[in-house]
Amino acid sequence: MLETKPVRVRFAPSPTGYLHVGGARTAIYNYLFAKATGGTFYLRVEDTDRKRYNEAALNDLLRDLKWLGLNWDEGPEASGNFGPYFQSERLEIYGKEAQKLIDDGHAYYCFCTEERLQTLEHGYDRLCRDLPIDEAKKRIEAGEKFVIRFKSPLNGTTKFSDLLRGEIETPNKDLDDLVLLKRDKFPTYHLASVVDDHYMQTSHVLRGDEWISSTPKHVLLYNAFGWEKPLFCHLPVILAPGGGKLSKRKGAASVGDFRDLGYLPHTLVNFLSLLGWSPGNDREVMSLNEMIEAFSLERIHPKAVAFDEKKLEWMNGMHIRLLPDSYLINELEKLYGATVVRATHSGCPMVAALLKPRLKFMTELPEMSKYFFERPQKIEDERAKAKYWTEQSPEQISLIAKELGNIEDFNIKNIEAAFMNVCEKHEIKLGALAQSVRLAVCGVGAGPGLWEIIECIGKDECICRIENAKKF
Repeated sequence: MLETKPVRVRFAPSPTGYLHVGGARTAIYNYLFAKATGGTFYLRVEDTDRKRYNEAALNDLLRDLKWLGLNWDEGPEASGNFGPYFQSERLEIYGKEAQKLIDDGHAYYCFCTEERLQTLEHGYDRLCRDLPIDEAKKRIEAGEKFVIRFKSPLNGTTKFSDLLRGEIETPNKDLDDLVLLKRDKFPTYHLASVVDDHYMQTSHVLRGDEWISSTPKHVLLYNAFGWEKPLFCHLPVILAPGGGKLSKRKGAASVGDFRDLGYLPHTLVNFLSLLGWSPGNDREVMSLNEMIEAFSLERIHPKAVAFDEKKLEWMNGMHIRLLPDSYLINELEKLYGATVVRATHSGCPMVAALLKPRLKFMTELPEMSKYFFERPQKIEDERAKAKYWTEQSPEQISLIAKELGNIEDFNIKNIEAAFMNVCEKHEIKLGALAQSVRLAVCGVGAGPGLWEIIECIGKDECICRIENAKKF
């Protein structure tokens, strides 16, 4: 029986900008695959492009990954937690491996200046490819700047098998002699990625399909080193709703954008996981554990998929409904203070239960919950005020205040009965009375059921608000 190689996968972003949702989905698939197979998920920061390196982007990247709950399993210890691997801390390794390729005849020193390269119309012309090694070393000793280039084969083809797309074959004549080590001794993405994936024992490389064109170059590097290749899986691109590349110009495109809009982290993980992967049935709203249990690479399809923000919005509402009341209570305590929230009528769990079915975004919570904890000083909803607040309203709400005051067991059933009694006794339409009381008690014309709101706010506070509303 053949031994199965342990699954070790990585997310390897460059800290040059925000965490795009496409990158986040790549991280999610790597994470789910590792957890589904009992494997290891690690984070490697590809920070060798020092001109584009952005420390703020790195901090945002780490924050967003942790916010999504994509905690990596290993790395250098950092303040009691695992930090990511940084390629900039591994320069000695890349230098040694590049030198091995020189020694074995798979790479060469190139002394062409930037000015010369800019004059070439069809890519590098391999001017330095056959330069004798002794001459190259003399030029280096003389202080001449150089890069190390890979000596790509000029004939034949390079093949690799993609787990989603099958065998992909590239003519070697289409591949250039790529730079491996730059003048500043920093590696290019190609060398660093291959060396790290080898030494970190990466079993599978799951990345976006924009890297398909780079994979033949990596395969040639693996062959030159004599190393076993990982398995490659290039993920489908995520398109904007109307087609084309998903970007900030076409709406939100970063994880931070969606966090700021009030989406829950598990909503975004759930939604992005379904952009290219199916659990094998009609399930859509899933917990992280359910996604892990169902996840397999075989269920990823290679076709590009459009980002449907309406569906994401719907899914966020569904995930909010699944939250424990304690989550919303904690958010309410952050907004109004624990003392205020806990002093509210029997109700704080009831407030959470009333608001959950109505929330689409957590950013709506302050506005929707305000009247439960703060007495309205005016009718804020001008349209509802114009429609429902009449000359008779102050007198009518006085009648219901008196009736509510007579209730001994203050619950929804008796509150409703009180409204019915007032309407029947004084020939008032229930809808008109209820809307006037809602405006008096809440200051707005819409929300959860009025009987529930009144029970939640409590008898004394509700009567006080009704009396106060007569001065509006």
